[in-house]
Amino acid sequence: MASIPLGLQQRDVIGVAQTGSGKTAAFVLPMLSYITRLPPSSEENGEDGEDGPYAVVLAPTRELAQQIEHETVKLAHYLGIKVVSIVGGQSIEEQSFRIRQGCEVVIATPGRLLDFFKRRYCVLNQCNYVVLDEADRMIDMGFEPQVVDVLDAMPSSNMKPRNEDEELDEKKIYRTTYMFSATMPLAVERLAGKYLRNHVVVNIGTAGKATDLTTQHVFMVKEPEKMYKLQKLLDRLGNKTAIVFINTKEQVDTVAKNLDKKGHRVTTLHGGKSQEQRGISLEGFRSKRYNVLVATDVASRGIDIPGVAHVINYDMPNNIEAYTHRIGRTGRAGKTGVATTFLTMQDTEVFYDLKQMLTQSNSPVPPELARHEASKFKPEVFLTDHLGQMILNLFIKIGIHAYFIIDAVSKEFIYGIC
Repeated sequence: MASIPLGLQQRDVIGVAQTGSGKTAAFVLPMLSYITRLPPSSEENGEDGEDGPYAVVLAPTRELAQQIEHETVKLAHYLGIKVVSIVGGQSIEEQSFRIRQGCEVVIATPGRLLDFFKRRYCVLNQCNYVVLDEADRMIDMGFEPQVVDVLDAMPSSNMKPRNEDEELDEKKIYRTTYMFSATMPLAVERLAGKYLRNHVVVNIGTAGKATDLTTQHVFMVKEPEKMYKLQKLLDRLGNKTAIVFINTKEQVDTVAKNLDKKGHRVTTLHGGKSQEQRGISLEGFRSKRYNVLVATDVASRGIDIPGVAHVINYDMPNNIEAYTHRIGRTGRAGKTGVATTFLTMQDTEVFYDLKQMLTQSNSPVPPELARHEASKFKPEVFLTDHLGQMILNLFIKIGIHAYFIIDAVSKEFIYGIC
């Protein structure tokens, strides 16, 4: 909540927040306060909303965007502020109709919003308040170019001066930018450097660290043992809610079918399902019709499902950031939770980071992990991209310690020591 007073002062803010820290209110309250000082859209924008919204919130997934919309509408309703979400999986004509009727706030995924720009369904001529939620996730999903295009579509004349000592025009409305991220990779820092002005960094906990309310258990297993151990774990949970994370949508369906045969009330969530199907699954899980949700990383970021007692990583993700956000689905809003992870010898690329994270949170480290060579060093990558990281992960899996440079433009392998 430390960012709320800063937002009310229209300062640019980077919020480095642990998952489950209630950051939605931290940007919604200042945003609505800003909008209440402006004319309603029906008066200022004309009947067709020709100048666009006053504020835009970007989120990496449709589920998170819709959740933000839901929370924003709760407050905006009493202020007469209209909120519209623009996401994939729904009728673009219906969404464009709502935009044309006029609205003050648009909550969108980057790709769908750019589609609206190209079709001339929406402009940002008077948008001077922008929020990037889960910025690191948007970068991970490859949305950096789309995010840049959206930010560049806003009036550049209203950017604050870079010189902090330069006096501001009291009569002028300057752009306010909020950026929230659980981690701060270089791409996020690059984005902040270009579009934020004299920003304030608000740290809630430690970047990339799980909340202290989540108890972490990691077990070294063999791949064929996973299903048996999962069933035993869920049997002990009884009617408590659990999210089971799996790396591929095909495996999600397979595991869910096996659990259903064993009598568990299970539903699924992954990118292969339609928007309607995903909504039905989430609502069924929230209402406790189902107490087990088997999902890919679609469910790992931003989606707030109250009272999740247990998160189970059936598959370990291939990076520590994804692990952090998965286990962040429990231990939220002041409640305690448990996260259990099945680790195999095929997961060596994350051994070092996982060991460090468990140690820092005073969680037990499995002996097999503690003594494994891959947990004792962090591979050093100098100039690399996703291609280079894939190669490095492959080297680690087969037991080679690799240090190399890859040209980020030509993608050519320049130097390596193995």
